[in-house]
Amino acid sequence: MDLDDLPLAEFAFPGPLRDKLVGAILSGAKTSTTGLLIGYQRADEPLPTVGQLSAVVDSAGRRVAAIELTDVRVIRLADVDLAHALAEGEGDESVAQWRAGHETFWHSAAVRAELGDPDFTVDDDTLVVTERFRLVHVV
Repeated sequence: MDLDDLPLAEFAFPGPLRDKLVGAILSGAKTSTTGLLIGYQRADEPLPTVGQLSAVVDSAGRRVAAIELTDVRVIRLADVDLAHALAEGEGDESVAQWRAGHETFWHSAAVRAELGDPDFTVDDDTLVVTERFRLVHVV
């Protein structure tokens, strides 16, 4: 499999969090992720689709693995369930714990800058894109 031919799957921003998430993908602990629908809209990017293959990149920009999307849903933040939160592989033991960590990230200066909204916040009705994936290739 030639990873150079695949679109990139970037988890968080380069740095310690991305390294942790990529490690969890490579170990098989992480099989889901969640993004903000507004992020796709502001970047004018299409939503991911089931069956899509992507190259996972590490903090150095190296393509280290390929994943295949097995499920994509747009749901309210309040509707994220425990199974999805656990599958994110970040060690959360409850939806509340998962949500607190994600809110910290989504309310960060980096995400707010990326969205172009210094006051951006999420609430129960914020639409998120939940993705399930499987690891199909490791470099």
